[in-house]
Amino acid sequence: MTLSVLDPEKMGVGSFESNASALALQVADVAAAREQLEQRGVAFMGDTIDTGVCHMAFFADPDGNGLMLHHRYAPRVTDA
Repeated sequence: MTLSVLDPEKMGVGSFESNASALALQVADVAAAREQLEQRGVAFMGDTIDTGVCHMAFFADPDGNGLMLHHRYAPRVTDA
């Protein structure tokens, strides 16, 4: 996967608008990663969520772009 971080104004394709749809960042331990970020002043949006398949914790970067810490702990099930 490739992520592109750019300044649209410098490219002549419009102005910056934050994206509220969270970009998931895979981590080994959501609680530990969240604690480290909170110690550095990052504010999270609500509690960590346990979906029964994964843990998720939502926050935003300084420009308002949605980010999520994510860890899938349940094995993937495929139809054989």
